[in-house]
Order: sequence, then C-alpha cells, then structure tokens
Amino acid sequence: MASALPTERTQPSIGNAAAAPQRSLVAALWIAIAAVLGVIAYHACRGAVSPRIANLEVTGVPRPVEFLFGWTGWLVLHQVGTVVMMLILVAACVRTWRRQPGHPYVLMVLASTAIVWQDPIMNWAPYAVYNPQLWHFPEDWPLVRLSPTVEPFIVIGYSTFYFLAPFFASSWILRRLQARASADAFVWRRPLISLALLLFVTGFIIDACLEIFLVHTGLYIYSQVMPWGSVFAGTPFQFPLIWESALVTVVMIPAGVLCHRDDTGRTQAEKLARRLRWFPTRPALATFLVMAGVLNVAYFFYGAGFGAIRAAKLATAVACPYPFPEAKVYDPQGFYEREGQPGPYFEGHWNRWMTAQPNGRPTVNPVKPNGYCRPDE
Repeated sequence: MASALPTERTQPSIGNAAAAPQRSLVAALWIAIAAVLGVIAYHACRGAVSPRIANLEVTGVPRPVEFLFGWTGWLVLHQVGTVVMMLILVAACVRTWRRQPGHPYVLMVLASTAIVWQDPIMNWAPYAVYNPQLWHFPEDWPLVRLSPTVEPFIVIGYSTFYFLAPFFASSWILRRLQARASADAFVWRRPLISLALLLFVTGFIIDACLEIFLVHTGLYIYSQVMPWGSVFAGTPFQFPLIWESALVTVVMIPAGVLCHRDDTGRTQAEKLARRLRWFPTRPALATFLVMAGVLNVAYFFYGAGFGAIRAAKLATAVACPYPFPEAKVYDPQGFYEREGQPGPYFEGHWNRWMTAQPNGRPTVNPVKPNGYCRPDE
C-alpha cells in the first residue's frame, strides 16, 4: 500500500494528460493577446493627432453642441466602464473555461470579439465618426485608417453587444414562451426560427436604445444618414433607426442561433462543425472556426447594406453642427459643404470606386441658399 500511493500521485490520469496541451494552448493564447494589447496601448493616441484629420485652425476641444444633460464626463465613463466590463467578462470566461474547456459560450465571446478587425470598414460604410478624444489606435495605421476619424479601443467590448445581451434576453423569452405553450406549438416545433425572430426584435430594441444614448453622449455621430427611417435627422444626434437597428441583427441572429442547444445538449455550432468534419480531434477549435466564419460573413453583409446606401448617395442628411471641430469635417461626397457647414473638409479613404465616385470628392459644391448648416442659420 505504501508503494502504491506515490505511484497513484505521480501518474497522471488520461483526462489530465489530454487536458494539459489544451490548457497550455489557452495560456499561450492569453499571453499573445496580452502582448498585442500591450503594443497597442503603447502606441495609443488621444485627440486628432494625424494631419490627415486634424483641424489646425482650432485650439483645444470646443464643442458647438451640448451633449446629454450637459455633462462632460461621458467619455471617461464609457471608457472606464468598458475596461471594468471586459475585466469581469475575461474573469468569467476563464472561470468557465477551467470548469468546462471548450464551452461554446466562451468560444462565441471570442468569435464575436474577433470580428473587431472589420470594424474600421463597418465605421466607413455608415459614416460612423467617433469622438477624437477617445483613446484610439493611431489614425494612420493600415486598416484602422479606414475609419472616418479614429478607431477607438472601446470596440473590444463587441461581444456583449452582438452576442451576450441579445442571446440571453431572447433565450429567456423563448423558454418562458415554451413553458406556457403546448407541445405542438410553433415555439416547440421551430425553436431556431422562434429564437431568430426573438433575436431580431430584442436586438433591434437593444441597439436602438444603446446607440441613441451613445450618440447623445457624444461618443460618436452618424455624419450622414438617409432621412427616411432615421430619427433626429439633420442634427448631431441623428440616427439611422430602421437601417442600423435592423442590419445589426444580421450579426446577432447567427451568433445566437449557433449557440442554441438542442435536446442532446449540443449547440448548432458544434453540430455544424462535426458535420463539416473540421479538426475532428480538436472539436473546440472546429466550433470556434465555424462561429468566426459565420459571424465574419454576417458582418460583411451588414457593411454591404450601408455600402449600397453610400454608393447610391441616399444618405443626404448631415449632422449639423459638426460636433468635433478639432477634426476636419468628414465630407466624402460634398454634402456638408453644400449645406453650408464651414470646413476644412477631408474625404477620407475609399472615396472613389468604393463610394461610386471615380473622380473622388466633387471639387465644386455650391452652398444651398437654404443650407441648414450655414452659421447664420
């Protein structure tokens, strides 16, 4: 007995041996993420730094418009709140992963965070102009420079917006509906369709409430919107309600549906990964790749919708007055200048064939007599 005990202590179980490489891989992944974040933080910027967007005629940070309640601390609240939220989320994911390696919800958090690489494109398409005073990536870095002004660090919290909030809200409603319905009800016969419909409704409401609030606090603006289907059009607080809040569910719906568990306890993403036979010996990796692939395609369709509006020149309402005068006015199609908004202007990137303007921004933009951005108006 005395000789058997040390043998049992020193000989690892098969389960522990199999889990060790996976834990090492996860540890290496976290170290890599921390290293990348460290490099980014070292190069962090605040304010309109690059000559590409900086308005040298303005000193300081004047604001021609008062944001929500006239409070000036919104940016600090948003940024500190994002850091706190991410620390809590990372801690929850680590704890969940240690208890159940390969948990699909953790994988979806990672997948919905990974689509951030597309965010500069998705800010370009709907004219999402962020406040230059946010901590942000250097304005002239590749890909990042596609954003109209700056690409802020707070976008790292996308998983709570695209996945956690709509998915758990919709799943809770679906369970309540199923508890009250008979076995042959639609919510039981078609749970995925029911969940998708709920995700559209809850996602639309969550996005509308959140974004209208954020725009009113000065986090960013939609510098151009299509007048029809938008609220507060022609003001710094304009928001493309029908278009943004509907299109954003194109990402929320697949994120939620992929994480729906069937009677066997498997999620749709896990079932799809097994059907595709990707990395059969690494099911968690296969599931993550399915999630990441689907969400990246869905996010592309979101941007394509706004890209079509942009190319058709339907976003004619501009946010006046331009609330960030320390930066040049982002006016890729000359609409701001036509409405009488004082310059200087800049057209940004992807302003030729991507915006259906082979020659770039129009050089002649006569001001309308009734332009609503005119200073005297």
